[in-house]
Amino acid sequence: MRILISGTTYHPALNGQAIFTVNLAEGLAKRGHEVAAVYPSEQGKAYSRTRNGVRLETVNSFSLSFLHPDSFVPLPSVKRVRQILDDFQPDIVHIQDHYPTCRSVVMESKKRKLKIVGTNHFMPENLAPYIPGLSKIKPLYNRLLWNWMLEVYNRVDVVTTQSRVAADIVRAQGLRVPVFPASCGIDLSQFRPDPSVDRLACRARYGLDPGRTIFLFVGRVDKEKRLDVLLRAFQYMKRDDIQLVIAGSGAELNELQALAKKLNLGERVRFTGFIHENLHVLLNSADIFTMPSEAELLSIASLEAMACGLPLLLADAVALPELVTPGVNGYLFKPGDSQDAAHYMELLADQPERWDEMGRASIEKAQYHGLENTIQRYEALYKDALNKTS
Repeated sequence: MRILISGTTYHPALNGQAIFTVNLAEGLAKRGHEVAAVYPSEQGKAYSRTRNGVRLETVNSFSLSFLHPDSFVPLPSVKRVRQILDDFQPDIVHIQDHYPTCRSVVMESKKRKLKIVGTNHFMPENLAPYIPGLSKIKPLYNRLLWNWMLEVYNRVDVVTTQSRVAADIVRAQGLRVPVFPASCGIDLSQFRPDPSVDRLACRARYGLDPGRTIFLFVGRVDKEKRLDVLLRAFQYMKRDDIQLVIAGSGAELNELQALAKKLNLGERVRFTGFIHENLHVLLNSADIFTMPSEAELLSIASLEAMACGLPLLLADAVALPELVTPGVNGYLFKPGDSQDAAHYMELLADQPERWDEMGRASIEKAQYHGLENTIQRYEALYKDALNKTS
């Protein structure tokens, strides 16, 4: 098949949507499909090139780095999108969001009677922190933002979401086309327990305390991740042998570092910056993985930690409960509740004899989310869409 995938973000961005899109595009290319990725240029000026078997076709853009380092807004791109579609001649189109580039792709694809698959990564909570004043009119902006998304997604042929709860959410918001859960997938050959990892050496490299229980967060350090909840949890702890490690970067980093200083947390919190190449090593050196976000439609970072054999402590919000069986492979805490988070952090720290057992349960759950399964699922969806008459 000739598959055109479009979105607002791609390599070298390291957010969940970009990672999924790259993994899917390159995985499909490895299986013999011709794949093109269309997205706003991270360099500003549009370019065409090939990377890992995927044809990259970008549109002109300008940076919104003052809002977020990975934010590039496309300039008017209908003409460029039309040119790409005419040149590539895709059999099927797959959009990743409802922003301007994908809107242009949908509009031009409909003119050509192409089948369109749409994957939804959107939640209003992901966008709201970057639009001043929206928190004061939350119900109104939620409705407006969902309507903005539905205007595009109700024009595609089939929609996928990363989890069952994410599918339920978009149906409840007014999606009228068929919607199916399909995991974003993770590379199980890369993310796995690795006995060869020198845990002490890794901890020394990143300044992690070898004598403390390490709770690890990996991901964007942005408002919607609610990392402040974990920092404030230390105020409620009786023990001081717990260290929180935040491996990531983002718009909220300076504010969180200031909060850690204000709370006098010292070495109890460690900011490592974003770690990509050696992430599996860091995961194999931690004790427990934590994700306090209240806007996760799946959480690739949590899945990667599970595949490496870590117990979980996640917020009981949106799709995260699908990853945890409480008491079996981890626990869930009340969203936004630092005292409840502290309770479960101490509970897990008190149970080192159960970490291996919980880790094995995490590994078992993670197998369903293997990247090969995801790629085969999308191949089947594409074929099914192509076989259905309009």
